[in-house]
Amino acid sequence: MKEIIFYTNKNNKSPIKDWLKKLDKSIRIKITSRLVRLTEDNYGEHKKLDSNISELKFNFGSGYRIYYTEKDNIIIILLCAGDKKTQSKDIEKAKELYKDLMEN
Repeated sequence: MKEIIFYTNKNNKSPIKDWLKKLDKSIRIKITSRLVRLTEDNYGEHKKLDSNISELKFNFGSGYRIYYTEKDNIIIILLCAGDKKTQSKDIEKAKELYKDLMEN
């Protein structure tokens, strides 16, 4: 079984947690349920973006995306999340957060 942790910056802020709090409760429940399935290696629709970052795709709402990285049996739901409209910007932000994670 894999472990999931949420990226937290040096100011103890978690972009993914902040994003989840802003969502409608029904959407938040669907996303959280999907994250739980990750612990059982059930990724559903996902895509490797580069050697470090992958994307979970959600086919409801506005096409939500969550960016993550993996190390051993740990999935780090790092990196920010967004929807199809903000995808390019979110991927760049995910790369920045990944770099910060590796430096600290």
